[in-house]
Amino acid sequence: MPLFGKKDSGKKIRKDAKDPDKQPSIEDKYYLKELLGTGAFSEVRLAESRDHPGNLYAVKIIDKKALKGKEDSLENEIKVLRRFSALNNNTNDGQNSENNQSLRHPNIVQLLETYEDKSKVYLVMELVTGGELFDRIVEKGSYTEKDASDLIRQVLEAVDYMHEQGVVHRDLKPENLLYYRPDEDSKIMISDFGLSKMEDSGIMATACGTPGYVAPEVLAQKPYGKAVDVWSIGVISYILLCGYPPFYDENDANLFAQILKGEFEFDSPYWDEISESAKDFIRNLMCVNVERRFTCKQALAHPWIGGNAASSKNIHGTVSEQLKKNFAKSRWKQAYHATTIIRQMQRMALSSGSGRSTTTTSTATTTSTTTTTVNQNAT
Repeated sequence: MPLFGKKDSGKKIRKDAKDPDKQPSIEDKYYLKELLGTGAFSEVRLAESRDHPGNLYAVKIIDKKALKGKEDSLENEIKVLRRFSALNNNTNDGQNSENNQSLRHPNIVQLLETYEDKSKVYLVMELVTGGELFDRIVEKGSYTEKDASDLIRQVLEAVDYMHEQGVVHRDLKPENLLYYRPDEDSKIMISDFGLSKMEDSGIMATACGTPGYVAPEVLAQKPYGKAVDVWSIGVISYILLCGYPPFYDENDANLFAQILKGEFEFDSPYWDEISESAKDFIRNLMCVNVERRFTCKQALAHPWIGGNAASSKNIHGTVSEQLKKNFAKSRWKQAYHATTIIRQMQRMALSSGSGRSTTTTSTATTTSTTTTTVNQNAT
């Protein structure tokens, strides 16, 4: 079944005749080059424009067979990405998005075009080459609160823009924050909208996200909204200032119990040199009470972001050491079994309420901020 358009079954064309209505294929416009990455249902390849040699893009190639039964999830991702499309929602499926809107933001990775054939769906994306957030921090010679504040400001501005358009990301985490270019002053980009949701598409209550970054209301199986993104930004902010996660336990049930209660500390000596303004900012983002939790706009107005409260003291040594210790790629990219994590999420309210601890069947024993995205019938 086509994802983007329905075939006209009444139109028969001879094999040797050209179909005047046939849409161009991905190969007609791009040279597909080396593999950049792989996922459960897709791979990403470098692509070069045939019409404009030297213009490079990233193409996400989704296998329809592997995605069978999860088509709605892909259609949702494309719907969200089209709201931020750079080329006025230019698609090759014969359909334009609602109101033909083009909503751009400089810190959101752009979808440029979509293609489809019998076996695959192709998403032509803006190429981002600057690398992942934590890797860049470790490589820097100097790193301060002001640097962290500037990073978080960019993320908040982009997420605030998304929220204004009725989009909730639902999976904000460091791996989805990429530098646009290798340049020292490169901007940060938000990527991967696979779990994003349009607010007008119904109530959100599905347990999805990444362990360690997910908000308490998600774990509690309560309806939730934009505030879940703010919580995740709070977790990221915490890590950016000390190099380790605010919530940690090798047992997922215990981890989720910490998150549900909002139990985190500013441990000595790691936080001794961090400003009180930074700590106040984080407390307001990682607030269990959703009504009291900051919105993106409130966070942007906080003195640590919008004023001069962020310290200029070099904290690179401590932060980079902890990042390497707690987020080494061999550890934070190990895969948890998604079904196991979802079961843990669903049982968490009962486990924390009765004082029982549910033991995970996962063999992973690394830091609990393992970055595998989990999703159960994402809504």
